[in-house]
Parts: sequence; C-alpha cells; structure tokens
Amino acid sequence: MTRVAVTGIGVVSPLGNSAADVMARACDGYAAIHRLEAPFAERLAGSLVASAQFDGTEHFEPPRLRMLDRVSQFACFAARQALAESHIHLTRADRRRIGVFLGTGMGGSQSSDDGYRSLYEDGSDRVKPFTVLMGMYNAPAAWIGIEHDLRGPNFTYSTACSSSAVAIGEASLRIARGDLDLALAGGAEAPLNFGSLKAWEALHTLATIDAGNASASCKPFAQDRSGMVLGEGSAMILLEAWEHAVARGATILGEIAGYGFANDAGHITRPSIEGQAAAIEAALIAAAVDPLAIDAINAHGTGTQANDGVETGAIKAVFGPRAARIPISATKAMHGHLLGAAGALECVLSLLAMQRQVALPTMHLHVPDPECDLDYVPNRVREGVAARTMISNSFAFGGANTVLVLRAPP
Repeated sequence: MTRVAVTGIGVVSPLGNSAADVMARACDGYAAIHRLEAPFAERLAGSLVASAQFDGTEHFEPPRLRMLDRVSQFACFAARQALAESHIHLTRADRRRIGVFLGTGMGGSQSSDDGYRSLYEDGSDRVKPFTVLMGMYNAPAAWIGIEHDLRGPNFTYSTACSSSAVAIGEASLRIARGDLDLALAGGAEAPLNFGSLKAWEALHTLATIDAGNASASCKPFAQDRSGMVLGEGSAMILLEAWEHAVARGATILGEIAGYGFANDAGHITRPSIEGQAAAIEAALIAAAVDPLAIDAINAHGTGTQANDGVETGAIKAVFGPRAARIPISATKAMHGHLLGAAGALECVLSLLAMQRQVALPTMHLHVPDPECDLDYVPNRVREGVAARTMISNSFAFGGANTVLVLRAPP
C-alpha cells in the first residue's frame, strides 16, 4: 500500500473562492452566514444561508454554461484550482490512471427546482431541454472528467452529509492500492433554492435567527444552539501516489492517512454514540494510528441539539480522559453546512490548519453546555498548535458516519 499525498486544493465557499482566502477568514473567525436576499425569502419561516460569491459567467463560455447547474459550476472551478496548484502536467500523464471521485447530497437541485416551478407554478408543459443533464447527481464529476480528458474511474457518492468525505476516502483507497496515480476528489453542493430550503425547513433542523447578530446564528456545542445553516460551494483536492508526487517534485500539502466508515443502522435521522465512535475507531485502525497520536479534531459540529451532544459522547468513548485535552474545531459556525460538500471543505480546512499550526475557532460558543464539555477552541483561533495528525468527522442522515485521518505535510 502506497501513501496518499495531497498536492492540490481548490475551493468555492462562503468564506471565499481560494484556499488562501478561506483560511484567512477562518482564522479571523469570520461568519459568512446572512439573511437570504431572494424573491422567495418571505415564504420561508427562516431565511438564513451561507452563500458563495460566485458568478458562472466569469468562468464558463455561454454554450457550456447553459448545460451547467450551479453545483457543476462550483465543482469544475474547484477542480481547475486543484490541478493548477498541483502544477501537474496532464499531457505527460496516463489519463486512464486519473480518476474523479465526487460527493453530493442533492445534485443539481436548482435545475430540478426550476423544472418543477415551470410545470407546477407557471403551468407550462415544457422544461428546459437540458434539465435531466443538469440535475443528475453525476453531472459535476462527469463535467470534470470531460473538461480535463480524465479517462479513469468517474464516481459519484451520495451519503447525505458525509458524501464528500466518502469520495475522498474511496479515492485514497484506489491510490493506496496502486490502481491510480492521481485522483480529483471532493464534493459540491448548491441547495440554496426555494424547494430545497423549504424541504429542510420542514425537518425543523435549521437555526433560528440570532436577534442580535444574524451571522452568529449557528452555535455548535453551545447550550443555546438552535440548529444548522445551509451553505453552498465545493472543495476538491488532488490526491497522488506519494512516490509519483516525489518523483515529479510536487509540493506535498498533506496526507490522507486513513478512512473509516460505520453505519448507525438505528434511525434515519437520529445519530448514535456507538456508530460515530465506530467510524473514528475504523479510521484509526485503517491508518494504523494510535488514539494517543491524534493531535486535533475537526468536528462535524452542526449546531443541532441532537448531533453535538452525541458527537461529544463519541469522542469521549474513543479517546477517554484524553478527549478533554484535544483541541476540537467546528467550522460550520462560519461557513454553514455544505451538506454533501461539507466533509471536503472541512478536510481542506484541517490540512491548512496543520500547515499553519493553528486550531481554528468554534465561533459563537459563549454559553457552555454542561453536556458538551470538551475543548472546542471557543471564539478565536489558537496559535502554536503543532498538530501532526488529526481526524475530520463527517456524520450523516441514514447513519453514514465517515472519518478521515489526516497528516501534516513533511
């Protein structure tokens, strides 16, 4: 089994559209959550979102743009960034040994929503000709493969909020086994349309608006937390066989050291300590890492009452008394919950945090919860955290619990 290096990062997110911007704002504790400005906002019980500042007309020619849902635009742009940062010369590579592994929870939901509105609200008997091609879940990965002529495996994973963590984990396994030299892996999500927001609203999991500061409405691990805020964007990383990266003189940004998956098999929405702990343990075993070697944790940390207490319990179950001494970051307070793309964005933030030797803050944690009593790095970045190995948790509806073990660059 070969080691798996990360040699490129690409991001479109509420915190910015480059790794440098995203990291700078995360270190500043900037919260990109805001009230939605859209004609349909008044029809929502709550109107909080975390949106990406992204205009597809600046990045795609009109003929291509007409076939791209917003989710595919995000994914393609992030993939371009990751390839550019890696300085890989694709003309010299065997395209059959480069794969695309992408996770999404809701696919091209904007295109689907537009089609339904045309049929049911406008009374039309027609939808846009490319509605199926824009809305299908595998469109983002397919377009990445087409744009860069990548002939290896092209997979789309949909395991709700752990989708992109699964995509990264599965891609890393293919490279570790020697099946591939390179893989673009990550996720994309664009759910900020009326139909999606209304559906999530019906689940009663979304945060209520903070009366004093709307941007502070997502409060992971705080006693006064009220739910999550939906976000949009994409994060893609270029994974590369370690020897392949070294041979071409690539800058190694980090390592995917292990990947664990465990299913709750109990309830479609209610998480369990046992299932989450099993995923963490599986990841540590896969990486051949002792729990004592974990220096930091990126928590799933949605800000819901159900998840945060269970995740705290799972961390305690795995790490015992030492859990209280591990810095834990929950970054969704800043960038919102990107659903199927959340795991990839948080993997990127974890890699960048290890590079910079910081622990990112869990913002808006002003009212401690006695049941969530670990070190969540409240409200400001912590400098001088020389983490060499950390885990990034991604837990999802359906009980799809996924954990990545990450190592700092050499």
